[in-house]
Amino acid sequence: MYVTVLTASPNATNLEAHLVEALRNGWGGDAARWLARGAAAEFDLPAMPDNLATVRTELDRLGVDLNVVPVAGRRKRLLLADMDSTMIQQECVDELAAEAGVGPRVAAITARAMNGEIGFEGALRERVALLAGLDAGVIDKVLAERITPMPGGGTLVATMKAHGTRAALVSGGFTAFTEAVSARLGFDWNRANTLLVADGKLTGAPGEPILGRAAKVAALEELTAEMGIAEADVLAVGDGANDLGMLTRAGMGVALHAKPAVQAEARYRINHGDLTALLYLQGYRRANFVS
Repeated sequence: MYVTVLTASPNATNLEAHLVEALRNGWGGDAARWLARGAAAEFDLPAMPDNLATVRTELDRLGVDLNVVPVAGRRKRLLLADMDSTMIQQECVDELAAEAGVGPRVAAITARAMNGEIGFEGALRERVALLAGLDAGVIDKVLAERITPMPGGGTLVATMKAHGTRAALVSGGFTAFTEAVSARLGFDWNRANTLLVADGKLTGAPGEPILGRAAKVAALEELTAEMGIAEADVLAVGDGANDLGMLTRAGMGVALHAKPAVQAEARYRINHGDLTALLYLQGYRRANFVS
């Protein structure tokens, strides 16, 4: 048994009843249930529809995300989240680069790496090298002035934790940022790379080994073993190519406003909603949200 979940931006509220009913009738689903009027609805299905990809593309043009999830094990016990452009709206290395006067150059490398066009580890070393000599105090400035949470992130973490879930922030970025973001949003663990500092300035090198795609998969394996749960019990969310390992291994791997290469491989995707859409995928109603 499956559940069809339709979500839209919580600000647009453009998920209309006639659209939900048309899809339900076309797929022979059970009665629709509203999780949030105008923003999220679902209905049960006996089997995975053959034309899911085609219908998903059509609804995407209307500002609606379509995902079909199994009923069994729908609510997850571990949230494994990327940070940059996932739990926050920025790429931290790009923001540091802007302060160093090399913003466009670094941002171009970041975009290519996140779409899987170039290797993550080499791209990180190249970007960090361009930060050599930057005063380490700029990190606090960037955190205070440039970093903003992704909408719905605090609600996602708080609601899942209120129902017994643990949460881990696993980033290819830097601990100087994950520690602050993790504390702000209520994560239980955080893992990331380090920026090396000497005499109060960035050296232009990251700590080794670099945490990339394999490290995120390792985090999934280690934390599920520590908690005594299966990988099927994990909800993973990310936007870049270095997230694909954990997205494809987790029971529910969600590409959030992701790069094209990531959307092509991830089983679930959210292009229009915010992070609260991940709660709807698990069957939470808006009335269940914890802020």
